[in-house]
Amino acid sequence: MHSHLLPGLDDGAEEMEESLNMLRKFVELGYKKAILTPHVMSDAYKNTPEGIREKLELLKTHARDIDVRIEAAAEYYVDEMLLSKLESNEEILFFGQHKYVLIETSYINESSYFAHVCFELQSKGYRPVLAHPERYIYLYNDFGKYEELCDRGLLLQLNISSLIGYYSPMSKKIAKKLIDNKMVHMVGTDCHSMKQVAVLEKAMQTSYFNKLRDLPLLNNTL
Repeated sequence: MHSHLLPGLDDGAEEMEESLNMLRKFVELGYKKAILTPHVMSDAYKNTPEGIREKLELLKTHARDIDVRIEAAAEYYVDEMLLSKLESNEEILFFGQHKYVLIETSYINESSYFAHVCFELQSKGYRPVLAHPERYIYLYNDFGKYEELCDRGLLLQLNISSLIGYYSPMSKKIAKKLIDNKMVHMVGTDCHSMKQVAVLEKAMQTSYFNKLRDLPLLNNTL
C-alpha cells in the first residue's frame, strides 16, 4: 500500500507507460495487490474522489495483462482543507474494511490541525494511518511521541526504503527503532517512480525487512 503511480495526478508517475512499468516491477517483486494513494493537498494537489476513481479505471483498462489487483485511496495532507472536508461531511477516500485513511504532515513542523483532524476522523469511524512517521523531523527529539501517537489510536505506516537510509540517516535509525519496538502497523512502498522501485528492491533485501515481515502487519488483511 501507499504508492503514487496513478498517472498525472501528483508528483508520482507522469505517463501511463511509467505506471504500467511500475506495476510490472511490483509483480516481479512478489506483490499481489497495490493500493494507490495520490496526494490530496490544498496548495498543490486538489485531487477529488471522482478524479482519482476515473484515473484508476483508466489504469485498470491498460493493466489488464498484469497479474495484480489495484485499488485507490489517497494520501491526505493534514491542513485546513482536510479539516473542512471532514467538518462538511465530504467523501474521504479510505482503504480496507476498517476504513483506514492515510494522512501525512509537514516533515519539519507538526500541523496545528493534526489533533483536530485525527479527532474528526476517529469520530466518523475512520482509522487514521500516519504515513512514514520515521521521516518527521519534529518527532526525532523524543521517541515517546511515537508512543503517544499509538496511544491516541493512530496507526504507523513505515516506508520500506527508509531501511537503507534513502531519505536520511536519521529516518533509517528511527525506522529500525520502530521495528525493534514493534510499533509498525503497516508498511508501504511510497514509490513515485521507477527509480524509487529500484531503491525498494534493494531495501527488501535487508535483514530489517525480514524483521518487518515477522510483525503482525495489517497489510495482510487488506
